[in-house]
Amino acid sequence: MSPDAVHHQDNSIILSDSNLLKTHTTILDQGNPEEKRQEILDYFHKTFSLYETLFECLKGDNAFYTRANSLRHPLIFYYGHTAVFFINKLNVAKFIDTRIDETLESTLAIGVDEMSWDDLNENNYTWPTPKKVKAYRDKVRTLVDHFIRTCDLSVPIKQTDPLWIIMMGIEHERIHLETSAVLIRELPLDKIRPHRIWSKICQSSGEAPKNDLLPINGGKLTLGKGQNNQHFGWDNEYGYHKVEIKDFKASKYLVSNQEYFEFVKDNGYGRENFWTEEGWKWVSYREAKAPAYWVKHNGEFRYRTMLEVIPMPWNWPVDINYLEAKAFCNWKSEKTGLSIRLPTEAEWYQLRTLEPNDQSTWHKAPGNINLEQEMSPCPVNRNEFAQGFFDIIGNVWQWTETAIDGYEGFAVHPIYDDFSTPTFDGKHNVFKGGCWISTGNYALKDSRYAFRRHFFQYSGLRYVEAPELHETEVNMYETDDIVAQYIEFHYGEEYFKVPNFPVACAQICLTHTKEARRERALDLGCATGRASFELAKAYNHVDAIDFSARLIQAPSALQQKGTQRYTIQDEGELVSYKEINLDDFEGYPDIKDKISFMQGDACNLASKYTNYDLVFAGNLIDRLYDPQKFIASIKDRIRSGGYLILASPYTWLKDFTERDNWLGGFKANTGENYTTLDGLRDALAPEFELTDQPVDVPFVIRETKRKYQHTLAELSVWKKIS
Repeated sequence: MSPDAVHHQDNSIILSDSNLLKTHTTILDQGNPEEKRQEILDYFHKTFSLYETLFECLKGDNAFYTRANSLRHPLIFYYGHTAVFFINKLNVAKFIDTRIDETLESTLAIGVDEMSWDDLNENNYTWPTPKKVKAYRDKVRTLVDHFIRTCDLSVPIKQTDPLWIIMMGIEHERIHLETSAVLIRELPLDKIRPHRIWSKICQSSGEAPKNDLLPINGGKLTLGKGQNNQHFGWDNEYGYHKVEIKDFKASKYLVSNQEYFEFVKDNGYGRENFWTEEGWKWVSYREAKAPAYWVKHNGEFRYRTMLEVIPMPWNWPVDINYLEAKAFCNWKSEKTGLSIRLPTEAEWYQLRTLEPNDQSTWHKAPGNINLEQEMSPCPVNRNEFAQGFFDIIGNVWQWTETAIDGYEGFAVHPIYDDFSTPTFDGKHNVFKGGCWISTGNYALKDSRYAFRRHFFQYSGLRYVEAPELHETEVNMYETDDIVAQYIEFHYGEEYFKVPNFPVACAQICLTHTKEARRERALDLGCATGRASFELAKAYNHVDAIDFSARLIQAPSALQQKGTQRYTIQDEGELVSYKEINLDDFEGYPDIKDKISFMQGDACNLASKYTNYDLVFAGNLIDRLYDPQKFIASIKDRIRSGGYLILASPYTWLKDFTERDNWLGGFKANTGENYTTLDGLRDALAPEFELTDQPVDVPFVIRETKRKYQHTLAELSVWKKIS
């Protein structure tokens, strides 16, 4: 226990206020193991106690149940949520098998991602009392204290170690220290009360300084951090992204309330041309006329802090969401004639290089961050950094133009597999720099957090003068079950020692055609395209066609972006997150441009698809609505001496092919069995001959973690002889 900590008579733990505010996230790769254990123990107790002081700002039990925001849970949820997190994650990681209160550990487990500004959450919950939650928190504190003191520990602490999960819980609670402060700010004033810590807001305000644009040199940057980084990190921080930044200019100050007021006075909230389509829908729905924390009083704007309303501090930074920040930049562009926008994540990072210190090692915070100044924003011209810039970090978060995505090499942490991936949807924008209440991982330069664009935090903006950005596409996860199954089938693991089916088929194709001309190949029913890549190793050009546009999006993304992410079902709603990279497959980067992926109907192909040396149709003919028409058409699209290679399990189903159109699998008029191979021989004669006996090619499709389809496809090779 820290020397500044004492036991209270109710077995809770009290820390001095000054000690609570003196925190740095823990360096995990240095120090004596037992000293490191004590350091993490102190960090845990400070975090746990500081978080509880925030809820002392609520006046009476009723305030815990008042919906500060109709799209979020009431504060009683967040009071208990961070404690529940420790127990749930330690159980998931199998470091404990203990439950304290299974009802609370379920009820208080899942938060709300504010999906849309008009997506009202009207669910009814049976919430516990604050007294019950406090008692639960005390038990969690005791359990986690004991766990930290007794668990295995070695330095460096790695992501698979017990204390990594403890650090996860601590940093998670520090996230909610900030987000809960925002929700308290949205409560009616009669639901809150002054507090010995949180009422100590900045007392300095006045006229804002005139903002200017200052130059920043460009350069090459690699964003992201390696697995050996010395700090705890969330999964989206790992990996790498190389980028070259051109010279640009950035505003000297964060945008102040006074600078933003010019936009408000110019009817900025009433002019659609300044807003994105999403932004205009939001501002119209909300009927917004000014920032959410500007309160009209006797015809003048006042300012809502967390616990009170004060005269407008015009020289403090404005608190707004991304949609407002973007509209302001568009307005600023019109007024100045310059190309004004928000910085990208990389451009902000280039600015951040001007500050060499980081939260875990600084003696004193260089800005209004880490709770080292007042309990509010402060004037934008107070904290100067290098080259004349102010508030490079701290005061309020700085929105960026970047929609969050995983860096190259991103992988989810298995104990918190849904921390980042739900935000990889193109609708969550990164903001950087932290604010006055950002502590722990939140205050590190490598931290990556993103919120929905209509989301309110202690967030504002710094604008840049730079060229307009090209629209970028977020590399989202493919979550359609069928598409994901096919991606895994083509590019994922081999199951039960059964070789990869499209690769095996392609190898058979290449073996049978090694003496033939290899200019043009057609992969019909290419699905997610693995056979197409394999054929492109030997053929000058491959056309890859599938009826499903959803299926061919995956190989197209792999071809164009080099990566494809997808989820595969484990059981019920549980999934695993996977990623494939073009570089992981030998030779693929060199031949990817030899393939044209297109949507098309195998029974009704365009005339341009002709003159092929090889046509491969894998698991296709028994899924066609008119296989006879397909056979009649494909014969004329193959050159003399070329090959048609077919693979199919011959699973004829009326759902796909009307009974009269089956090629085989029934009794002939003579009463004899008429197989699909018989039907193919008759349909392809006299132009094609079977070159060898068909072979069975096995394949396994993974449906869930414990359910697989094991099937045999018959592969036949046909050569065009006339």
